[in-house]
Amino acid sequence: MRNDNLFRKTILIFVALFSATALSAQSIVADKVVAVVGNSAILYSEVVDQSRQIVEEARAQGYTPLRDPMSEALETLMLQKLLYQQSLIDSVSIDHFSSAIQSQVDAQLDEMIHQAGSVKELEKQQHRPLFSIKDELRSQIEEMYAAYSMRSQIESAVKITPGEVTRFYRHIDKDSLPLIPEQYVYAQITRLPRSTEEAKRHTKERLLELRERIIKGARFDMLARMYSMDPGSAIRGGEIDPGPKENWLPSFADALTKLKPGQVSGIVETEYGYHLIQLIDMPSPTLYHFRHILLKPDYTDDELTATLVSLDSIANLIREGTLTFEEAALQNSDDPFSRLNGGIVSNHDIMELMQSADASATRIQFPKENIPPTDYRELSRLSEGQMSQAFLAKDFKENVMGKLVKLVRIIPTHTANLTEDYLDIEQIALRDKQNNVFLDWVNRKIDGMYVRIDPMFSADEFENKNWFK
Repeated sequence: MRNDNLFRKTILIFVALFSATALSAQSIVADKVVAVVGNSAILYSEVVDQSRQIVEEARAQGYTPLRDPMSEALETLMLQKLLYQQSLIDSVSIDHFSSAIQSQVDAQLDEMIHQAGSVKELEKQQHRPLFSIKDELRSQIEEMYAAYSMRSQIESAVKITPGEVTRFYRHIDKDSLPLIPEQYVYAQITRLPRSTEEAKRHTKERLLELRERIIKGARFDMLARMYSMDPGSAIRGGEIDPGPKENWLPSFADALTKLKPGQVSGIVETEYGYHLIQLIDMPSPTLYHFRHILLKPDYTDDELTATLVSLDSIANLIREGTLTFEEAALQNSDDPFSRLNGGIVSNHDIMELMQSADASATRIQFPKENIPPTDYRELSRLSEGQMSQAFLAKDFKENVMGKLVKLVRIIPTHTANLTEDYLDIEQIALRDKQNNVFLDWVNRKIDGMYVRIDPMFSADEFENKNWFK
């Protein structure tokens, strides 16, 4: 079916761009060029390695490749070469992938050394020094990311209108539509502990003490391991892999860009808490390599209990009929997104974090896997229209708060339809349009590019017959 093919293409592109690449740690064997795309040659050994990855990926996904894995692998590699060459012409930047590229190079090189038994043995097998092997690995992986970025640039320019979504839905085979799992619509009233300002002041004081210790000679990384509340970086001494400033929140990025290597910032406030930042170095003019320490306000048991008591008082007014849940949310909730919508929970907080202003992407229906565990625990005990007792929770930024939740509606498992699942169908329709636009782009590029394929491969096994001229 059309969508099955689209899904399989997506899987294959993912495999081609992100799987382990084709530097074999085994002995070098006779090789030959089996295809040329523009100025790039593809070796038989590359196709063998790529076909092995396709088979392994198919097995992991639980399906059997529908065509010869060797032909599938060659077509995938040819597409990658075409995209890579166009990325060079269009000067597509992959600077923002530098950390991921370095991680992949290191991981693959470590695996090759492990398989060979030692660096010396690997160099013997490859008939070249380690730095040469590493340079080729980096080139291969950079080519993958450049190809991925080129395709993303082509597809990101594709937009879709509501009319196109409706037409797509009317003509698609309904058996191809996804099954949507049970979803929940719910409302909330949130309350931050009312000692927030005092707790913030104590947190800032603790950070100033740590900063003073660093200035007097204490190691930033040691203090980060001991005190930072960022679980992802604390174990690494607060270190964050190099990345562009756009990766971080504006206030954080602004402080970071004002530092020189070795300098420590003042206190930086973000939605996640309070930070100290130390710039380590800048691998390039646009990449920042740094450490940070994150602290969040701490609350006493009495302060947390007082928060729950205040929510219980609100809940009693709602149960007595003095207030509706919607009125109580507007008057008392600390959540800036849901309080203006009767307390209805949406994905606006995530959209804001991602700096998305597309109102059409708003969601208020969530499968249980996408609901915070503490919220779902309470919701699972409720019937539609019922309200929970007050409970403590954390938002996705790990801020502690009290909550009341109300189960508004449970949407049973069903086949996607325009009424309940417009956004899901819109995404399917958009992916279909993007795929068609991309295939048209590929065919135009093939027409204007030199392509040669070894006779051992047949057009019958290629999804795009235009490769054979």
